[in-house]
Amino acid sequence: MNKVRITVVRQTEYTDLMAKYENPIEHPCDVRVGQTWLSVDAKCPEGMCPSAWSSMHEFVEALARGEGNFYEGWMQNPMSAMISCNDGFRPVSFYIEVVD
Repeated sequence: MNKVRITVVRQTEYTDLMAKYENPIEHPCDVRVGQTWLSVDAKCPEGMCPSAWSSMHEFVEALARGEGNFYEGWMQNPMSAMISCNDGFRPVSFYIEVVD
């Protein structure tokens, strides 16, 4: 089974949506741009946000099995994917890729 690296490549905040719809929270997301994790045997890496993992685990599992080329040519690197977490107020984009 392949190892899959997960890298935070972008973090965005929609303050207008937060002000309009979100109840104030004390502790939002902990991830930072450049942060990486390594998924071994298609398992959730320690310290990975459970909500983010929920958004990407099917892609990580497929890549770990050697599958790729999602959506017939979506990514330049066919053994990768760009996935965002499901937080509509402060989405984080993750680049996931097979590593040797």
